Amino acid sequence: MMAVQSVPDAFTAAECDRIVATTANMPNDDALLVGRNRDHNIRNADLVWMDDVGDMSWVTTRLIEVVRSSNKDQFDFDVREFAESPQVASYEATKGGHFAWHSDIGDGLAAGKRKLTLVLQLSKPDTYDGGDLQIRPSAHILSANRAQGSVSVFPSFVLHQVTPIKRGIRRSLTVWAHGPAFR
Repeated sequence: MMAVQSVPDAFTAAECDRIVATTANMPNDDALLVGRNRDHNIRNADLVWMDDVGDMSWVTTRLIEVVRSSNKDQFDFDVREFAESPQVASYEATKGGHFAWHSDIGDGLAAGKRKLTLVLQLSKPDTYDGGDLQIRPSAHILSANRAQGSVSVFPSFVLHQVTPIKRGIRRSLTVWAHGPAFR
């Protein structure tokens, strides 16, 4: 079983730009972040939840296709739904944007039910420096595809991070495929 799958060209550049433009004027969701997520030493990013945006159902439809194919080809997890809204994150150099090593396994009601993490690269790779999505499925660290429109899919329990942004803004969309809790 492969620990990370890259799906290049899952979205076109125009579709990525449409997502960015649609979410650009939405309020930052920092007020809803609690506990460790408010600690800017762990994560510093502006978040917009897609449920708060107009009709973006086409994005979820496409992500369902990606997770279905990736899960069938690589993971074979019991996934059944997206129980949480996709989130668009903006990591800005001027704000010290980053996200330290963590897993997405979740807590509270989501604990153990997040099976796969999907990260869509919304920004063009030449518009920022740093900001690499690094995934650590084993002793080796893998860097995700930086091409605009690519999706990285990996088990939600795998450690990953977004390295500090040094120039520009990195935007990405993340969603989690859920299923019965891991046992």
